[in-house]
Amino acid sequence: MLVGEQPGNDEDLAGKPFVGPAGQLLDKALAEAGIDRRDVFVTNAVKHFKFERRGKRRLHERPNAHEIARCNVWLEQERRLVAPDLVVALGATAARSLLGKIVTISRLRGKPLELPGGGRAFITVHPSLLLRIPDARDRKAELRRFTGELREAWRIASRQ
Repeated sequence: MLVGEQPGNDEDLAGKPFVGPAGQLLDKALAEAGIDRRDVFVTNAVKHFKFERRGKRRLHERPNAHEIARCNVWLEQERRLVAPDLVVALGATAARSLLGKIVTISRLRGKPLELPGGGRAFITVHPSLLLRIPDARDRKAELRRFTGELREAWRIASRQ
């Protein structure tokens, strides 16, 4: 199970998670890691698109603690229904929702964790972070690291 932050503009319009630029990058990383996206359940911690309108554009706004907490009931229900072997938190909002507290991604990144109330998690960055890296060489290196983390999470989930 992969958990992102919230729908973006493209996801909100399509009604599906990870279909925009970050989703395309996620698809690329999953494919390079040897993971078929159809074999993972993909969702978001926050279920609504929070945005600020600027002209015709709808610009993403980070969800606050109240919004994360209010949407947690749906994420927990998805976890009960899907019963994943491992939940991969893509970014800080997903990690906060799953762990019930603010976390530092750099400290927990790439490490398996036990979730409160049971289950296992794996923390990594949100693919949108990779899109914001200005230097092409740094972006490519970070994509390799992200792909490796997805591969490691798959390995952990597969050995139960």
